[in-house]
Amino acid sequence: MATVLVVEDDPFVRSALIRHLTDTGHAVRSVGTALEALREVSRIGCDVVILDLGLPDLDGAEALKMIRGVTDVPVIISTARDDEAEIVKLLNDGADDYLVKPFSGDHLSARMGAVLRRAGAAAAGGQPNGTVLAVGGLRIDVQRREAALDGEQLDLTRREFDLLAFLAARPGVVVPRRELLAEVWRQPYGGDQTIDVHLSWLRRKLGETASRPRYLHTVRGVGVRLDDPAAPAPGAGA
Repeated sequence: MATVLVVEDDPFVRSALIRHLTDTGHAVRSVGTALEALREVSRIGCDVVILDLGLPDLDGAEALKMIRGVTDVPVIISTARDDEAEIVKLLNDGADDYLVKPFSGDHLSARMGAVLRRAGAAAAGGQPNGTVLAVGGLRIDVQRREAALDGEQLDLTRREFDLLAFLAARPGVVVPRRELLAEVWRQPYGGDQTIDVHLSWLRRKLGETASRPRYLHTVRGVGVRLDDPAAPAPGAGA
């Protein structure tokens, strides 16, 4: 069962969604504006967001961008719009799925279950449960979703953890950006900016910078490599 944030300004639709989700065992919070939604996901968090596009204070597409700026929580768009170009744009902007109104509660449950399963698969980073990855001073417990650097716990977002775990499972290997998008973000294509932003946040938490990397090394035009800082640099003589 999941903690669900319903972002919907129509009181009748919101009540119906809350009733169905509660009846199926989920913990539900609800808000009616984009700014309230942003405050909820940034301060409290949740497992999945059901986001209406027709909000009174801000268009849902803009709300999606704002949510993506602070969290990588799965977002399902709820919309009366069925324009294919707009739906494609929303998916490219970070939505995980969409439902066109009207839809049934069972349809919502099925889509939500699929999104949460994908999120869980990405979180595992392809590693079996129980795996503890160790690179230099990094220790990453995949099952517990905990990471520590030199014995200090790291406060990582879901996507930051996924990215770090995926790279740590392949120490010393340059992972192409396309592979990162496919395996960590579950997107077949996208811009480099998505990866660069998350790398920047992750570097800050690891106490390094792009100009002075310790663990995370960008190979221009190719991809990203995670190294043990104490190991000899690639290509160095014995």
